[in-house]
Amino acid sequence: MLVLVAPGQGAQTPGFLTPWLDLPGVEDRLRALSAAIGLDLVHYGTKADADEIRDTAVAQPLLVAAGLVSATALGEVSPGAVAGHSVGEITAAVLAGVLDDTDALTLVRKRGLAMAEAAAITATGMAALLGGDHDTTVAHLEKLGLTPANVNGAGQIVAAGTLEQIAALEADKPEGVRRVVPLKVAGAFHTEHMAPAVDALAEAARELTPADPKLTYISNKDGKAVATGTEVLDRLVGQVANPVRWDLCMETFKELGVTALLEVCPGGTLTGLAKRALPGVRTLALKTPDDLDAARELIAAAPDSAADAAGANA
Repeated sequence: MLVLVAPGQGAQTPGFLTPWLDLPGVEDRLRALSAAIGLDLVHYGTKADADEIRDTAVAQPLLVAAGLVSATALGEVSPGAVAGHSVGEITAAVLAGVLDDTDALTLVRKRGLAMAEAAAITATGMAALLGGDHDTTVAHLEKLGLTPANVNGAGQIVAAGTLEQIAALEADKPEGVRRVVPLKVAGAFHTEHMAPAVDALAEAARELTPADPKLTYISNKDGKAVATGTEVLDRLVGQVANPVRWDLCMETFKELGVTALLEVCPGGTLTGLAKRALPGVRTLALKTPDDLDAARELIAAAPDSAADAAGANA
């Protein structure tokens, strides 16, 4: 069974969309989406520097647009399940048929702006912890007032909080943690610091009419499959101020019998986690159009993914 996954913020790099514009129709599609949300996705995906695309309000729509462009370039594909990490859940919602392109980009543009505003209230940040025991690490973070904002599995937890709390963590690592790596992000995402963004996103979501998922949609709130479009949208709203449980998503992949994982552009982060946490599962990251042939081979090896998932959920 094949699962299609979409990465979250931090996966973007300067110029990463440039090779995709050589594919027929991609630039036109991006310019249409740019006009719909008032943000030049072509510029930011090809010409902007690292600081410009680190801006939450830019990075989020850019990532969703990139994921959708690369998924379309694959051609016909019916994965057994879809999932996304953080903002990648909005990409996954389109892949599952819950939202269309324009609604998704409109929602993610408002999400990015609201989270950027929330991040500006207090100086906050995030840091990745590599190694260590889950329970020991979480208890230590709580002692320091930090939130385990991304529980990624494969020995990785991302902590979030004020810059002072992050500094305290660097000086006092949890037992067993090899490294604490501060992340170049704009704020403490998926924590109480993002609470002001929830109301703004809820208001934006009320303007949408989601469809029920046509594919198995795995939520990173708890790793559970979500059956209705309304619940998908509700979870997308609440997710901005609550932890990402990618570890539980990967546990669900195991339960479903996933044998292959394909990460849409800009792929790499989630395939790296899967290689460590899902031994035996074939993985492939879509970085450029040069990866498309290998991706299609991976898809062809799992032709009955959707049917397999339906049977597993029966």
